[in-house]
Amino acid sequence: MYERSRPSYPMAALAELADALPLQAGRTVVDLGAGTGKFTRLLALTGAEVTAVEPVVEMRERLAELLPGISVTAGTAEATGLPDGCADAVVAAQSWHWFQEAEALAEVERLLRPGGALALVWNTYDTSVPWVRDYQDIVFRLAPRDLPSPLDGGWREAFRARPGWSRIEERHWPNPHSTTVTDVVERMMSSSHIAVLSAAEQERVRAEVGTVLGAHDATRGHGDIEMPYTTDVYWVRRTKSRKPS
Repeated sequence: MYERSRPSYPMAALAELADALPLQAGRTVVDLGAGTGKFTRLLALTGAEVTAVEPVVEMRERLAELLPGISVTAGTAEATGLPDGCADAVVAAQSWHWFQEAEALAEVERLLRPGGALALVWNTYDTSVPWVRDYQDIVFRLAPRDLPSPLDGGWREAFRARPGWSRIEERHWPNPHSTTVTDVVERMMSSSHIAVLSAAEQERVRAEVGTVLGAHDATRGHGDIEMPYTTDVYWVRRTKSRKPS
């Protein structure tokens, strides 16, 4: 369900990154927090050599099963276990906001060769659509105050305050995801802060999501629907090498 209920990414976003970073044969890229490999498989299409870093064993095993030609390691974003200066680019898709940012940035600086770049990618809900806005409101209301999120833009501050990085470049694309009403409900239920609730609390959330979806013509019933996302892509280039500690 985790794999099926989450969208992939537009090929236009991949093409933009491939040109900007750049990614091509003879280049190496590290994918931090790769999960089950939704973005990893796109990175591999560029011809670059890809190393996926994923600490969760179940996701790592699923990634290795789906992408047997990709190198997969059990490190974390803060301690990948990879050698110094091994990457021309580092990418974090749908994951950077979960990392300890200062430690992860120091690790990225260690991994990157001179002139290398870091790219951050997120799929976010397109809340210009009324039912999506109501759906996200449930997420926000139930989320702990300290739940990490890319939406507040706080991650940008680390780059402004840290020397040796260029200004942040960004692009955004619509990314509609074909799904079903059932999977949209399960997408909510698989969210980290909801999956840890008691069974009774989860049933209350499930009922509330059903009520919200039933209130809109686009999502009433149990058939196929389109979940509108926006793919947000940011990249920033290392302008000087990390000094040895």
